Amino acid sequence: MTVYALNLFDIASRDEYRAYSKRSPQEVAKHGGRVVALGRFRESVTGDVEPRTVLILVEWDSKEAFDSYCNDPELADLHAHRENGASSYIWHLFDRLDDLRPLLKLE
Repeated sequence: MTVYALNLFDIASRDEYRAYSKRSPQEVAKHGGRVVALGRFRESVTGDVEPRTVLILVEWDSKEAFDSYCNDPELADLHAHRENGASSYIWHLFDRLDDLRPLLKLE
């Protein structure tokens, strides 16, 4: 089942995150992921989440594909660039839905 990884964060080190972003697209793709959206924070309309500067939405073939990317020992150096280049990181996974009916069913 397809999952989406919502990444919200601030840039802590441009050099470190640049090193991550140069290599990550091909590594993400090797593990069954693709970047769906990139965004820069514009404004807070509602909610109590502290705003982050960057949004990245990645679509993964499955939770297993996401886990394989996160746990690949050959990518330890790559993940270090992400961790050192970003701060205030929020990383949430969402199951793909075709519509909202599963969430609106009576229990």
